[in-house]
Parts: sequence; structure tokens; C-alpha cells
Amino acid sequence: MSFDPVAQAAQVERLETENLRLRRAVEELSVLNDVASAISSLSSLDEVINLIVKKCVKHLKVAQGAVSLFETRDADAPLKTVVRKVRSSYEAIPLRLGVQITGWMMKHQEPLVIQDLASDSRFTLQDPSVAIRSILCVPLRLKGRMIGVAAAFNKQGNEPFSEADQRLLTIISAQSAQVVENARLAEEEAELGRLEQELDVARDIQIKLLPANAPTLAGFDIAGRSLAARQVGGDYYDFLEAGENKLGVCLGDVSGKGISSALLVAGVQAVIRSQNLTEAPLAVRLSRANQVLHASSDSDKFATFFYAQVDAAARRLEYSNAGHNPPVLFSDGEEPRLLEAGGPVLGILPGLPYEEASVDLKPGDLLLIYSDGFSEAMNLRLEEYGEERLHALAGSLREEPAETVIDRIIADVADFTGEAQQSDDMTIVVVRCKR
Repeated sequence: MSFDPVAQAAQVERLETENLRLRRAVEELSVLNDVASAISSLSSLDEVINLIVKKCVKHLKVAQGAVSLFETRDADAPLKTVVRKVRSSYEAIPLRLGVQITGWMMKHQEPLVIQDLASDSRFTLQDPSVAIRSILCVPLRLKGRMIGVAAAFNKQGNEPFSEADQRLLTIISAQSAQVVENARLAEEEAELGRLEQELDVARDIQIKLLPANAPTLAGFDIAGRSLAARQVGGDYYDFLEAGENKLGVCLGDVSGKGISSALLVAGVQAVIRSQNLTEAPLAVRLSRANQVLHASSDSDKFATFFYAQVDAAARRLEYSNAGHNPPVLFSDGEEPRLLEAGGPVLGILPGLPYEEASVDLKPGDLLLIYSDGFSEAMNLRLEEYGEERLHALAGSLREEPAETVIDRIIADVADFTGEAQQSDDMTIVVVRCKR
């Protein structure tokens, strides 16, 4: 058998190539096992990303590494990405992906290798002094969706990034994407839990701001109720001491919903209660409240407000209406009367004047004060309950106790809306002049 040195050399080369491939495969498996073992013991998003970056820096032999994630998981919004962590093997300013490179990744969603950023015609350096020489970027993918970018900066020794580097970073990213997403979802769930707790506390505080009991006023039957559309609402009502045989009654509706509106509700209540300590007319009190709210709240925040004072001895009601849907007074043998005198909503413009008016109350009269959550309540066919229906029902219940009137109105609105969700806060106060 003849000896063929050329064939033997080719065989040796094939064996060396195969050995190199196997060594790389073993190294990749070792890295993945290392990452998987370490990640399995971690829980927070920061810890997971820190570990991924650390392993990339170590095994790719680069100066720095980074992971960028979409804040909104929206691949069409690259400017909402955020570099969560950067780790460096030496002391240097952390390197970050520029808008051009991030945009390229968003568009192509495939690995990007830049061996010399300064001479790469695809990108323009805005700052020649930038410390980035070479970059390797791969997308973080989860079920076909890009959730972020893993990047390695500046191969040590000025060496170029190899196909093996790209493959290794791609594998690490593929194996890490689900873990990163799980950690992010866990953080979001924990944050939602904390927010729920804060809302529960805010709800408890808001409930305590409402009157604990119906007021007692000789010759009158008075009750109120507030149903928030969310955990915290933008409506409120209050009963205020106003001297012997007198009672202040108010109902407000703040623009918007949620915590910001709830805070403004507390502010409105504090201002009105402070004004209630004065002897000024109701219109003057509302004017002062308007000044305070305008100075202390954003321009898009305002409140409609109805402020009244019942004089039981004189059987008289003084009131001023700051842009609130008019309360309705029902009397025997008369058409329902809308209480409209007042002025604009509170908090929009400073220095506005307000008017006040008064009405005599007779035995059997019923005053209905409510927020538009009742009249604008909708069913699944998008039909409104409406003021006409509300007024007709309230007028028919004049002989019922105030609490019963409220119960019946709430039940009727619920029957009308059916399975449709409550979309707005619903607050109601009923004042009955006993016969």
C-alpha cells in the first residue's frame, strides 16, 4: 500500500477542523450550562441581566457588554428602549448603543457585526472621540417577537468578532430571552401588587373623608352615597356644621379618575371645609375656593361643585352652583325646579365672580343632588340613563325616606345598565323636608 502524504495531510486538517468544531461546541455547551445554572437561582430582572452581561464579557473576551429592553415591548418604538445594565472588565465610561445602531436593529432584526465603527459606511459617528471600536449585536427574541438587544463592545486585543462569537452571543440571547421576559413579568406583577395595595390604602382614606353617618337636622331627612367607578374616585359629598339648626350640604365632581383626581378631591374638600369656618356668603366662599384650586392644580384639572346651606328654622335653602349639573327641587303641585345660579367650574380661571340664590322649602319637598355618573350611565347598547328618567323616578319617590330614594335610584340605574361596566363615579345626596 503506497503512502500518500497529500491525502494524509488533508485527513489531518479535517481532523483538526472537526476537533476545533467539537471544542467550540463543548465550550458553547459549557457556557450555556453556566448561564442556565446561574440564572435558575436568580429572580429579579436586574440580577438576570447582570449575569447575562457578565458571562458575555467573560466568554466573548470583550471590554463591555449591555442588554437593552423595550419598555413597552413595542418593536416600533426604538426610542423607548433602555440599557438596563453594563459591566466592564476595566474602569471606563459605560458604552451604549446609539440611535442609528438601535434603529438598524429595529429595522433588520438580525445580528449586526461592526469591526470598525469609524470606517463603517452604514453609520455616521456624531462624536469622533467615542470609545466604541467594534460592536456585536444580536436581537433578543421571544416567540418570534423582538424584546430587546444584547450587545458586546470592543473585542480585546483589537481582534475582530468571529462567526463563533456571533453564534455564541446568539445562543446565549436565545436561551436568555424567556428568562428575561419571565423576570420582567414577575417585576411587573410585583409592581401591580404594590400599586393595588396603594390604591386600597387610598380608597380607605377616601372613604374616611366621606360622612360616616347621615346628619341630624330638625324637620329634615338627609342622606348621601358615593360609588366610585374605580378603587378611588373623583366625586365626593359632605355635610358641614353651619350653626344652630343649619347644615351645609355639598357635592363635587373632579375631572378625570384615579389617584390624581382623588388627591384633588381631598384638596377641594379641605378648601371648602376651611371656607365653611368663615361667615362669608356661599358665593364668596366658592370664589375663594376657585382662587386656591387654580393656584394649586394643573390647568387640565377642575371641579364642578354644588354648595348649599339648609336653614331648618326658616325652612330655607341658600345655594351656589359652580358648573355642576343642576340639582332638582320637587314640590307639591309645581314643576321640578333646577338650581342653576352660581358660576363656572372651580379651578379653570382665577378672579371669577359667583352668584348665590335661595329657595323656600315646604313640607314634602325633595331636593336631588347628583353627579353625572347617574344621568350618563350607559347600557350595552350605548343608551344613556338620562336626566329625564332620573328626575321622573326621584319625583315619584318624594314620600319615601331619603335612604330609600337613594337605594331605588341606584337599583334602577343598575337594572338599566345591566352588564355594562360603571364608567364614571356616581354620587348622590337627597334632602327631604318632612311633612
